[in-house]
Amino acid sequence: MITPRDFFEIVPKNLNMDVRSELYSVNEFTFAVAVILSAQATDKKVNEVTPALFRVAPTPQKMLELGIDGLKKHIRVISFFNNKAKNIIALAERLKEIPTNKDNFVFPQKYHDRAELIKLPGIGQKTANVITNVLWGAPNIGVDTHVFRLSHRYGWVSDSANTPEKVEVELLKKIPKKYHAITNHVMVLFGRYTCTALRPKCATCPLAKICDCKLF
Repeated sequence: MITPRDFFEIVPKNLNMDVRSELYSVNEFTFAVAVILSAQATDKKVNEVTPALFRVAPTPQKMLELGIDGLKKHIRVISFFNNKAKNIIALAERLKEIPTNKDNFVFPQKYHDRAELIKLPGIGQKTANVITNVLWGAPNIGVDTHVFRLSHRYGWVSDSANTPEKVEVELLKKIPKKYHAITNHVMVLFGRYTCTALRPKCATCPLAKICDCKLF
C-alpha cells in the first residue's frame, strides 16, 4: 500500500524539483494567465501559444493594449478561449495600475493570500492554489486531473470526494503538513509521466515494490 509518507519520501528523488511548473511564463502575471488558460487544457497545448503571446503582452498594461480580439487570435486553439480571453482582459484591467520594472510584473503582497487572489477575475480556488503554491510556496493543493486521479487510485480520499474541492479537503488531512508545499508539483508530474491513467509505467516506477493498486 502506498502511503502519503512513502510517496513523498520516494517520488521527489526521481523528479526535477527545481521546476515548479511546466507552464511557460516570464513573470508572475504571465504565470497567472497561463494557469487560467490551462483549465481543461493541457500544459503542452498552452505552451504552444504563450511564448508568442507573452512576447507582446507580458504585463497587464500590454495585455490591455493587445486587446481582447488580439488576445483571442493568440489563444483560439485553447479550449473555451472566448471566456478565458474575457477573464484575462478583466484581470489585466484590475492589475493595470500596479507598477512594473520593465516587463517584470510582481503581485503585491496582499495577493499572496488566497482569499484576496480569488477576488480577481478568472481566478477560482484551484487556480489560486496553483499560483500561490508555485510562486510563493504556499501549502495549497491545486487539484487537477492528475491529483484527483492519483488520490483515488491510492485510496487517499473517499469515494464521496467527487469534486476538486472535496479532494483538497481530504488530502490536507491525509498528507502530513510538511509535504503540503510540494504535493501539487510532485503528484502532477508523477501522474503525467509515470503513474499515467491508461498505461502506467509500472516497470520503471520507484513505488512498484510497495504498490498494490488495481488500475483497471
